[in-house]
Amino acid sequence: MNVVPPINFDLYPIEDAATMAKVVAKSREQLDREQYCSLPGFLTDAAIKEAAAEIASLKAQANPANSKRNCYLQRQGDPSLPPDHPRNIMHHASYRMIAADLLPATSHLKTLYFWEPFQKMVAGIVGEETLYPNEDPLQPVNVICYAEGDQSAWHYDSTNAFTMTLMLQAAEAGGDFEMAPNTRVKPGDEDIPYMREVLTGQSDQVKSVGRAPGELTIFRGCNSLHRVSPVKGPRDRLMAVFVYETMSGIKGDPEVNMTVYGRKA
Repeated sequence: MNVVPPINFDLYPIEDAATMAKVVAKSREQLDREQYCSLPGFLTDAAIKEAAAEIASLKAQANPANSKRNCYLQRQGDPSLPPDHPRNIMHHASYRMIAADLLPATSHLKTLYFWEPFQKMVAGIVGEETLYPNEDPLQPVNVICYAEGDQSAWHYDSTNAFTMTLMLQAAEAGGDFEMAPNTRVKPGDEDIPYMREVLTGQSDQVKSVGRAPGELTIFRGCNSLHRVSPVKGPRDRLMAVFVYETMSGIKGDPEVNMTVYGRKA
């Protein structure tokens, strides 16, 4: 797509190499130090309102999720392990997922996702030479909708080195993004006591990361447990998720799509 997305160019003049080099360096330093970085006001206020209205019109087509899961997104524990092992600690998760193919081609979210200068900016922040769009029909740009009482369970993301989200609409209360940095180095290399403290509400290392509408956030969700706390009030929490890959030609697992979106591509 060659359409220029409605970025707040006063704050983020992406095509000004010298200015953006400073923004990228600052964001990368924060990501390395804190396991997340935030770029507030990334899209214009008008664009965010339009995107939120677009998502509200699609909510009836969203796939509902409502289950108990462990932090590995599994619905069954492991009886061979102690009851307080992370694999056996379950939390409730409920929300609705809107897949990429439901968004119109003119959506601000798709315009942003496919704009090459934006991809280059993100690659610079996360330390990759090149990023590629995910080629699955459902996954590349999706939106998670949380209504009153909804929440996500403590979990890790996939093996992707980073997760990127854009807040479209905040809840009236609750719906906080909470993260416990560096609970594991990589899959299989985990700090089990630290994880247990997080999962049982006893850790003092959990951070609450503020997210205003229009704020772009990149975080290491593969190595840091995170969740969205229960939403309170009638206003939905709407959050777009952008999925990039370090190799071309990547598509999603059909079974994962069935679980997340309620259908296969």
